[in-house]
Amino acid sequence: MSRLFTLLSLILLISCTQPETKFPVYAWMGGPGDASDKQIRAEFSVLADRGITGLMYNGGQAKETYQRVGRIAKKAGLEFHAWIPTMVQGKNPELPPELYAVNGLGESAYDKPAYVDYYTFLCPSREDVRHFLDSLYGSIADLPEVDGIHLDYIRFPDVILAEGLWDKYDLVMDREYPQFDYCYCDHCVNGFKEKSGLDIRSEEDPSQVEAWKQYRYDLITFIVNRLADTVHARDKIISAAVFPGPHSIARKIVRQEWDKWNLDAFYPMNYNDFYLKGTQWIGEVCHEGVSAINNRVPLYSGLFICPRPEHKSEEPDPEGHGLVPGELKDAIRESLDNGAAGICLFTPGRMTEEHWEAFEEAVFVK
Repeated sequence: MSRLFTLLSLILLISCTQPETKFPVYAWMGGPGDASDKQIRAEFSVLADRGITGLMYNGGQAKETYQRVGRIAKKAGLEFHAWIPTMVQGKNPELPPELYAVNGLGESAYDKPAYVDYYTFLCPSREDVRHFLDSLYGSIADLPEVDGIHLDYIRFPDVILAEGLWDKYDLVMDREYPQFDYCYCDHCVNGFKEKSGLDIRSEEDPSQVEAWKQYRYDLITFIVNRLADTVHARDKIISAAVFPGPHSIARKIVRQEWDKWNLDAFYPMNYNDFYLKGTQWIGEVCHEGVSAINNRVPLYSGLFICPRPEHKSEEPDPEGHGLVPGELKDAIRESLDNGAAGICLFTPGRMTEEHWEAFEEAVFVK
């Protein structure tokens, strides 16, 4: 009896002394790989103690993974959202090659993806694609261990890369080039012609046809709102990782008009180094995003963490850049001062102890 009393007292002491956060803090992370339940429990317990509210967790497409990891997250007191790419699906036997997007040169993302091998984007105008995504997200949303669905790559390939990536790919993207411009499959071209009367393939410069851009914005919006209906029908929430903006960047470079999406939260990836900007820019795009959605749902500012701050200046790959500890507090302050409801870290695994110290100063109620 005395041992039970001691244990209960310890639990109460911990719960009373655990710091309170000023605002929600989410984190993108993936797994579980070969990790055991014990290892996952320990990791999630640490994240909860650090002040993380919930996880955007990428565990592939297997329901068993989300059931297993979701149970552990719940016991740790974390929200658990299944983070699953949408238009990028790899070479899936359920998806024949003709369902993949085609660029302005007539090349398919199935066998000649832009930039990197995994950019195997699907065509958003195909009903088979929509049905596949409905089934995928609906089956994951059915799981009681899952609090919500988190969409990613819900867009076209980057018709213009963020400027901080130009050197990495040895490109100067001063305009829209046809090899990076999607989708020109027969289904999209014919659908646009039926709606507008224009044959986009006969246009001298399709990038100047605003109706063609709007047609593709609307294709993505249609899929998002259809998936939102699917997930909401299961009494779950749905959110998305989006590009900053939406108007200044997201629409321009990846055809995301996300202020028209019927989601429950937005997570703009405000990765300032990719755009060669400082932390003040994070505040500017947060203000833009909150204004665009009229503050009707929460916006969580996605922050990209530098994993090796002491070597940032020597790192040639922008993927190794990000916020150093001295910038993290400013990035958080800029986000919140400009209307963000909280933040989302990419990723907790990139956080150094110095990052966590700066994070605690900015996040915990004192």
